[in-house]
Amino acid sequence: MINVLAGVWALLLGIVLIMLGNGMHFTLIGLRGGIEGFSSAELAVITSGYFLGFLSGARLTPLMIQRVGHVRVFAALGSFMSAGLIALPLLTEPWAWTLLRILVGFCMSGIYVAAESWLNAAASNDTRGKVLSAYMMAQTLGIIGAQGLLTLGDAGTSVLFICASILVSISFAPILLSATPVPAVQVARPMSLRALFAGSPLGMVGIFLLGAVYATQSGMGAVFGSQIGMSAAQISLFVAMLFAGALVLQYPIGWLSDRVDRRRLIFGAATLGAASCGLGWLTGGGLWALMAAAFFAGGVTTPLYALFLAYTNDSLSSDDMPAASGGLVFTFGLGAIAGPLVTGWAMQRMDPYAFWLVLGITFAVISLYALYRMTQLATSPVADTESYLNVLPTASPIAVEAAAEWAVENAEAERELEEQA
Repeated sequence: MINVLAGVWALLLGIVLIMLGNGMHFTLIGLRGGIEGFSSAELAVITSGYFLGFLSGARLTPLMIQRVGHVRVFAALGSFMSAGLIALPLLTEPWAWTLLRILVGFCMSGIYVAAESWLNAAASNDTRGKVLSAYMMAQTLGIIGAQGLLTLGDAGTSVLFICASILVSISFAPILLSATPVPAVQVARPMSLRALFAGSPLGMVGIFLLGAVYATQSGMGAVFGSQIGMSAAQISLFVAMLFAGALVLQYPIGWLSDRVDRRRLIFGAATLGAASCGLGWLTGGGLWALMAAAFFAGGVTTPLYALFLAYTNDSLSSDDMPAASGGLVFTFGLGAIAGPLVTGWAMQRMDPYAFWLVLGITFAVISLYALYRMTQLATSPVADTESYLNVLPTASPIAVEAAAEWAVENAEAERELEEQA
């Protein structure tokens, strides 16, 4: 593993720094928005703006890279993102923040595409699985670490926004100075939503609903904490718990994924998520109960994303997987845009605890639909399934396609070993 990391450490360091800055700004939106008196509905629109930009960036950045190259696109997007972050405290109006968040989301998506292209090119077939795992861990640790940095300043000033901008700016140095080979960017045209649904109804419906869950957790979690009167330190811990749970539960769920019917595992994970949200809704503000609810609700979200990708790939031929990956990323993005809007409206009409209610209902729908699909299709033999894809919801189609290719190769290698034995 050390030898693998030796070749990509600069890329991973850059990703950690980017996630520190991006993770800070996500929570800062909720903190500063509360100070400025923004409503839940306004902050929901601002949150959805990020994912609208993110979805657009995933579609357009590969075309930009093909025209002018990785380095120019990467540097340009980094500059615009840094400028967008530092402009947030200067223009504290909902409409301005929505536009800036669209810009930041677009830039962040493009940065992922470029960085993941370099990372994929730096990995061989033998090391790709380990490199992807290290990349996903670097992202998660960056987001968690960002919450600790928020306790060092006051969200009511510009200091933390400036710090986030600085982190993003310096993150490009190790990446640009080390990533000398320029890889080709070839992203398959996304599969149509109709074809994707026909190939894997559970995969498409589940990934759409999970997009709503992930965007609500990452974008509206700080809004919820602010509106129920949490301190800045408590809000930072709350958001950190959403991602810490994913770091802890990813491995055991991934281990089970290659050994049991994935629909059963999806049902179980979604049910745990719904139960955790029920705990959060019924606690009435108990701090540690809320932290436990965040740990488990956030903990199953990222593994569920990887489960849906793996389950969908089980239903498709290897030739269709690249197109399906693009279709799933697009479907996830649609859900991510819709989720915060529904949650913000519910929090505005009811109370802040509608945050948990909407999340719980969404998890419950995923669980019930997985249960329904189990009655419609026979269980596939575990030996015929592809390997679990260790991919985060923030991954671009580049990483999703690379993970799918690795999963196919790894599954075929395991079958050959079993046949030889």
